[in-house]
Amino acid sequence: MAQAPKQKPVEAVPLVAGDTVKTSSVNPLAPTKAAFYSAILPGLGQAYNKKYWKIPIVYGALATGIIIYNKNNESYHRYRNAYKQRLAGLEDEFAGQYSDQTLINAQRQFQRNRDLSLLITVGLYVLNIVDANVDAHLKQFNVDDNLTVKPDLFPNEIDGRQNLGVQIQYRF
Repeated sequence: MAQAPKQKPVEAVPLVAGDTVKTSSVNPLAPTKAAFYSAILPGLGQAYNKKYWKIPIVYGALATGIIIYNKNNESYHRYRNAYKQRLAGLEDEFAGQYSDQTLINAQRQFQRNRDLSLLITVGLYVLNIVDANVDAHLKQFNVDDNLTVKPDLFPNEIDGRQNLGVQIQYRF
C-alpha cells in the first residue's frame, strides 16, 4: 500500500486591511532644489514651484534696490568729486551754492543711503531664496479634512453679545 505524502498544515494568515492613509509622493529634495535654483537665478525657484506670479515681484524688488543703489552711488560720487575739487582749489559745480560742511554732510548721507540700499537688496535676494524653499516645503504639507480651524461666533453668557473666536477640530 502506497503512502500518501504528508501535507504541511495550513497556517492561518491574518488578513490585514489596506492602509487607509492616502499617501502622495514626497520629494524631500524639492525644497533644496528650489532654493538652489533661486540662488543661481532669482525667480527660477519660484518657476520650479510653479508660482509664476511671484517672478515679477522678485525682479521688481531686486531692480528697485539696484536702481536706488546706483542713484545714491552717483550722488555720493558727485558730491565727493565736488569736495575734492574744492580742496584742490578748483571750481566745482556747487561753488557759491553749498559750503564745505554741506558737501561733507551730503557725501555721508548718500554713502549711508547707498550702503543701506545694498544691504536691503541683498536681503531681498536672500528672501527670494527663502521664499522658494518655504513654498516647496509647503507644497508637500499634508492638508486634509481631519484638522479644521475656522472662525466661530458664539454668544457671551453674561451679556448675550456675540463673541468672535476660533474653533479647532481634529477628527480621528
